[in-house]
Amino acid sequence: MLFLEKYFFVNNFEPNLIKCQDKNTIIIYRNYEEVDDIKELINLKNFCRKNCYKLILANNVRLALKLGLDGAYLPSFNQKYNHLSYSLKKNFILLGSAHNYKEIIIKNKQKVKTIFLSSIFKKNKNYLGLNKFKNYVNTFDNRFIALGGITDNNLKKIKLANIIGFAGISYFKKKGP
Repeated sequence: MLFLEKYFFVNNFEPNLIKCQDKNTIIIYRNYEEVDDIKELINLKNFCRKNCYKLILANNVRLALKLGLDGAYLPSFNQKYNHLSYSLKKNFILLGSAHNYKEIIIKNKQKVKTIFLSSIFKKNKNYLGLNKFKNYVNTFDNRFIALGGITDNNLKKIKLANIIGFAGISYFKKKGP
């Protein structure tokens, strides 16, 4: 069985939920409804460090660097290039998400090496399906993470798509307390 990287999206600091995850699960803090709460982020950072989780901040490269986090995540709607002027630490992780060919091109121009591609299974407006998903993965040299409707039942199917991992919310919440 191939090892897949796991990414868990959280929008608030829930230590009991995070502690239930595997130690190799990477936590991505994203809360688009509120301005980033620095105190909560620092508490989350300290908790993640103490418990050996990597912490990625969504949509704010500058703050992720300032707080010494492990990386930043650029959502598909973030099509800016200002982060390219920052000097990134050697092990700083820069992730991004895309839903189509055009957005993958933008993420490449943003120097994102690992792209969350959605939706592989969840039938929403961004639905790709397995075949179209595999076509995108095979067209580009990026590392791809599957996103959208991942369950234990379809986990084996995504391994056929030449991806390095998967991400989600509900998949990880069911492992909670």
